[in-house]
Amino acid sequence: MTKLLRIEFKKILTYKIFWILVGLYFIFLSAGILMAEFMINNMVDNMNKHLPIPVPHVAIYFFPWVWQNIAFFATIRYVLIFPAIVIIILVTNEYSFKTIRQNMINGMSKAEFLNSKLLLILLISVIMTIFVAIATLILGFSNTADVNLATVLEKSSFIFGFFVTILTFQIFALFFAFLMRNTGLSIAIFTLYVFIIEPILYYFLKSPIVFKNDISTYLPVNSVLRITEYPSIQVLKQVMGLNLQNTVSFWACCIPLGYAAVMIGIVYWVLSKRDL
Repeated sequence: MTKLLRIEFKKILTYKIFWILVGLYFIFLSAGILMAEFMINNMVDNMNKHLPIPVPHVAIYFFPWVWQNIAFFATIRYVLIFPAIVIIILVTNEYSFKTIRQNMINGMSKAEFLNSKLLLILLISVIMTIFVAIATLILGFSNTADVNLATVLEKSSFIFGFFVTILTFQIFALFFAFLMRNTGLSIAIFTLYVFIIEPILYYFLKSPIVFKNDISTYLPVNSVLRITEYPSIQVLKQVMGLNLQNTVSFWACCIPLGYAAVMIGIVYWVLSKRDL
């Protein structure tokens, strides 16, 4: 395992695009986390202009709800796309620069090659989860008056939800990259699917012209985003009538993990059958 990771580190150590995209991801992630409360209260101010009874400003950085709120804002599509693009570039570059062939010549099996990418995805996911956990703890302790261990840990399961989200989303990107093998095409089709195709399909399946169903719940990207479906903000319940999420559902995590397992199986099958 460590040998495969060392090989991956050698490839990315001097690769500027990788570090630029990773840096942009952490910048957008940090900005999103820090600006979330301001943006929500700005929306509240706009709503109050049209409401007979004003809705008070909200606070989102206090324990135990800070776990859920940060996990939600850290897993919106526009933030998740950065690590996904990083994985697409790293995989497709193997084909563009013929390094995958060199790895095979040097004795690496196709299974080991795929495992090296999966280990890199796992490591990136762990690092991002640690970063978000530390940021959440800092914000929570800074904004909670009465802190005790039970309160701090009460909603901490949402950090596991973040880990599953970031892990499976990157595996989805890996799937597109291995199938397309072209950087521009893979990024274009993946972003098109994430931002346009699946959202259109989602609302079509929920429209009155289609028979009543829950299919949209099980769409790949939607299943990932539903792990942390809403932030814990009472105004959403009061004004929009939403049933706020209390914990991370085991079943909600199983669906994207199941998709990820199937996609890894398909990638392995394609690798074993396709010429390099």
